[in-house]
Amino acid sequence: MPFERSSGVLLHVTSLPGPSGVGDFGKAAYRFIDFLREAGQKRWQVLPLNPTGYADSPFQCFSASAGNPLLIDLESLVEMGLLNHQDLVKFPRFPSDNVDYGAAIAFKMPLLRQAANHFLSALTAKDQSAFERFLRSNASWLDEYALFMAVKERFRLVAWTDWPSEIAAHEPGAVLQWSGELAHEIEVQKAFQYLFFQQWQALRDYGRERGIRIIGDIPIYVAHDSADVWSNRQFFLMDDRGRPRVVAGVPPDYFSTTGQLWGNPIYNWPLLKQTGYQWWVDRLRSALRLYDIVRIDHFRGFEAYWEVPGSETTATNGRWVKGPGKELFAALRNELGELPIIAENLGVITPEVEAIRHEFGLPGMAILQFAFGKDPQAPSFKPHNYVHNLVAYTGTHDNDTVVGWWNSLGGDSTRSAEDVSKEHAYARSYLGFKDEPIHWEMIRGVMASVADLAIAPMQDVLGLGSDTRMNFPGKASGYWKWRMAPGADSQDVAEKLKSLALLFDR
Repeated sequence: MPFERSSGVLLHVTSLPGPSGVGDFGKAAYRFIDFLREAGQKRWQVLPLNPTGYADSPFQCFSASAGNPLLIDLESLVEMGLLNHQDLVKFPRFPSDNVDYGAAIAFKMPLLRQAANHFLSALTAKDQSAFERFLRSNASWLDEYALFMAVKERFRLVAWTDWPSEIAAHEPGAVLQWSGELAHEIEVQKAFQYLFFQQWQALRDYGRERGIRIIGDIPIYVAHDSADVWSNRQFFLMDDRGRPRVVAGVPPDYFSTTGQLWGNPIYNWPLLKQTGYQWWVDRLRSALRLYDIVRIDHFRGFEAYWEVPGSETTATNGRWVKGPGKELFAALRNELGELPIIAENLGVITPEVEAIRHEFGLPGMAILQFAFGKDPQAPSFKPHNYVHNLVAYTGTHDNDTVVGWWNSLGGDSTRSAEDVSKEHAYARSYLGFKDEPIHWEMIRGVMASVADLAIAPMQDVLGLGSDTRMNFPGKASGYWKWRMAPGADSQDVAEKLKSLALLFDR
């Protein structure tokens, strides 16, 4: 569906400043919405808000529908009477420029558990009614997720394939047994979710009142070690022991000679089709409870996906397999109405992929950072080739920052010094600048374009370097950690953004 002409900022919640070691739904989140309003912005884009698993990646989560308890604000729990002020008197000394996930988890989770126990033991009639409504409206995913996490906690967070065989196989008798044995822990997990969604919806309402809409992000695939796969094994191509027979990735390309091996299990699309794609309908419905607009990562995988045998160590020996195509999106639209979806159409994109996107009116993406080099898609990333139904980015969470890209010799690929020199010369000529800050020139470039929506990561708004990039595709750990310095979203920065938004009618 078309979006109004507007602009926004990409900043994951974990990157917000704050005292508890990781960004959350506390005061800094509300201040950031105020900053966006003052800056004339109408969109806040976040990464997946689901509970993170391996390597703390928001794209490898324990659930595609649940929220990450780490994002719950502790100070709000004090205001609710679920924690005492004394509990928050002494915060550990956390780094201010990055997330130490281990330390943040060790600090926050015991307090969250304390709050959840207090919540469950002292429910007022009003709270009880609200909690029961939440349980009923989210039962399609919440019951299985809470049991999954309760069992996972019992077995020290090991993957579900390493659980006792009966519960690993999700056998009805074992589900009944463990549901009884872990009844209290299951209720604690449900309380976490209630508190998460209560805080998130309050923050989202605050944004809506100020004209800010949330763009969320969902990956096409879900993590193997997730409640989704454990409780719905029939919808994934796995063997009798729950191991993926084939896994997802992308083939070798300009950026990687061995491709990218993601390791996520592949969907059993024929069986999903028999159900009317109900699992996907439920998944998107859950996402639209969290976000106003949803960006779907790796959209091309719906038309055809790169399938790699589960025994492979790289993505080289894969094959293209046809996906559900437009049938899936017809089912989604039939159930949910117009689809407020951004289609991530980067990489090897075929006419068939674009035909699906156009049929359902889904805007694609363009990355200005890729417009000036040897990328085969470079022509489509140049603003003079943009169309209205498009989201133009200076860069994404997977890219280096603009300043990092500008100053690098190697970057994400094998750019030589000569390549960099040519890119710089072309970018200067194309964007019409000499010695101005590159990040503002790039933001101006996407803002001035005809693309309906222009987005810049907060690192680009602040002109930060490569040490603040959010992710490096293909590298398994060490990323997703950057945090914005307190006060970085200053009035001066807001005024600069607002001047561009006003200049270009955003």
